[in-house]
Amino acid sequence: MKLISNNGKLWITFYYQSKRHRKSLNLDDTKANRKLAENVIIPEIQYKLNYGTFFENERLDIPTVGEYAKISFELHSHHRKITTTYDYESSLRLHINPHFADKRIDRIKPSDVALWQNSLLDKLSPRRVRNIRAVLNMFFQDAIRDGIIEKNPLTMVKVPKIEKVEVKPFTLKEMMEIIHGAEGDIQAFVALGFFTGMRSGEMIGLQWKDIDFNRREISIKRTIKMGKISTPKTQSSVRTIDILDQLFPYLEDQYKSTGQYDSYVFLNSELTHYYDIKRIRNTHWKNLLKKLEIEYRTIYQMRHTFATVMIEHGEDILWVSHMLGHTDTSMTLQMYAKYRKQDQKKRATFLQEPF
Repeated sequence: MKLISNNGKLWITFYYQSKRHRKSLNLDDTKANRKLAENVIIPEIQYKLNYGTFFENERLDIPTVGEYAKISFELHSHHRKITTTYDYESSLRLHINPHFADKRIDRIKPSDVALWQNSLLDKLSPRRVRNIRAVLNMFFQDAIRDGIIEKNPLTMVKVPKIEKVEVKPFTLKEMMEIIHGAEGDIQAFVALGFFTGMRSGEMIGLQWKDIDFNRREISIKRTIKMGKISTPKTQSSVRTIDILDQLFPYLEDQYKSTGQYDSYVFLNSELTHYYDIKRIRNTHWKNLLKKLEIEYRTIYQMRHTFATVMIEHGEDILWVSHMLGHTDTSMTLQMYAKYRKQDQKKRATFLQEPF
């Protein structure tokens, strides 16, 4: 019988009837506790093993994945965004519980996880599967810290590879056709997307009090996803951006439509904010592109279009990065470097000068 330390806790490992067992002693790894384990606990366990009584009282308090998920969610509830919690709960309900809810968390093997992951990859994108893995990983890591399990089986299953995000922007001509071809509130919506690069959730979360017509600025303070209102994606996403001259008249017209309610800029038929961007995407956006006979692309490509058009026409990369709410310019350059205007000039001409 061997005494080991794992994450600051004492465990024992031993073989019984040719099968290896691991057990947490639920003790911190201290000098005093090691002495207690070696002089009292281990001899007692050895005695019970010799007389075949040890496994009669095997722990019955080890939770199932479904049970422990509730504990794990509560552990992180005070520092996680509402929208993130909603996504995690959705992953648990739809993709984790159907496979693992009733299984004890200490009895899940790497092969169980691998088979589960393969079944997800048959119907979901690798990117989505990685997000679901993150939820299950959280449960295992919390269980390790609580001394319930020793190892995380997820770490022994290969993470699915994901393809690089495809940037497929509209051309400047297509962009103007979409803006001019839109009607009603949707015209202001697409103008806002193309002339600011705002994320779709930020757009439907925009309120009139966030817009300063005198200073020509928009303060981005919230986002909406699946009916949940929260802060923008990252700390740098909370920002104040410019209202371009081209956008100004569209916002003025939209104010005439919804400004009287002193609420959200874009309102649904019930005069409240849109529940999710899917409501606009599945109706107005798809129908608009079909009417204009423009190849379908996601609403998010308006953001990419803003970035590429601005960079192609020589706008300052720092300004573009700030408008997008990127943490720094390296992220902006990584995604849009190929759209930077390259002047036709000879390089390293300074080397021709005499030294």
